Amino acid sequence: MKKSSKSLTLAALLLSWQAFAGSQAYAQSGTDFYKSKRIFVVCSSAPGGGYDQYARLFARHIGKHIPGEPTVVVQNMPGAEGIKAANYIYNVAPQDGTFIGALPRSIGLSKIYSVHEQSLKFDPLKFKWIGSLKRDIGVLVVNTKSGINKPDDLKTHEVTVSSQAINSPNSIYARMLNQLYGSKIKPVEGYEGSTAGMLAVERFETDGHITGGTPTPVKNRILDWAKESKAKVVLQFGMHRDPDFPDAPTALELISDPKGHQLFQIAFTEQEVGSPFVFGPNVPKEQYEILLKAFKETYTDPEFIADAEREKAAIYALNASDIITLFEEAYASPPAVLEELRHLAGH
Repeated sequence: MKKSSKSLTLAALLLSWQAFAGSQAYAQSGTDFYKSKRIFVVCSSAPGGGYDQYARLFARHIGKHIPGEPTVVVQNMPGAEGIKAANYIYNVAPQDGTFIGALPRSIGLSKIYSVHEQSLKFDPLKFKWIGSLKRDIGVLVVNTKSGINKPDDLKTHEVTVSSQAINSPNSIYARMLNQLYGSKIKPVEGYEGSTAGMLAVERFETDGHITGGTPTPVKNRILDWAKESKAKVVLQFGMHRDPDFPDAPTALELISDPKGHQLFQIAFTEQEVGSPFVFGPNVPKEQYEILLKAFKETYTDPEFIADAEREKAAIYALNASDIITLFEEAYASPPAVLEELRHLAGH
């Protein structure tokens, strides 16, 4: 009995030592994991676009806030409105914390709008959200020749707006306003992107244009038009007013009906999230927590802030917990409300 007891004691000590050694090695790997490594930021848009600008701004600064100061590079993977990059991060990329997705705002609500879409190989709620550096606010800008001066005019005048396609924000927001506010907006579809849509307003081919977001080049163009009294912003699409257009209300401010208000609130969730960064669903907790901390340190870094100002990239940072809350609330909405939103969105 004594010999057996002694053997058990030695075995227990050995197991304890192995557990301690393992935990120490794990802690060491957490501290040194990123040393001499390369992090890839997979951007869902082509070089030169708004998402690409924020992905590169993020990549230039976050590395110094990660233990080991890894090299951070951007890889562009455009395709299928961000679905290609999202599928890659979720299913293909190594789940070790070295691949970050810089995805479009539409990815978060994709399972609401495209619940039966076979190309979606991911669950938005299972991404490990890292954060976002900007908030998107769309606007309805009209040529002053249209005679539209305030939101109420949208109910008494038929207003044409340039649009890309039936399922683009230009047309979706128009249908929502017509149904929930009583406006008479007629999307003219087929324009290739916001540049062509804005040119249509300038040439007065259409009365106006609804933007999904308002990137710096588009905003500067609108502000220049406003100074010359060529155009004005009469309405905004987001949870908040853009400070550059303080007199134009948001669609949420116009809708008094609770159901209509809820529909716009859900739709604007993606506007609030802006341009999010994510990990795949199986990235280890330790690497995830390192990136969460590094993200917060990055957007408060004076060098990052100065760089963003030089690029005229407006920063409105949203942490992971805020993003998760927004999406969980959206997906928890009553099924009938989500079905109506899908219908209004043309899905």
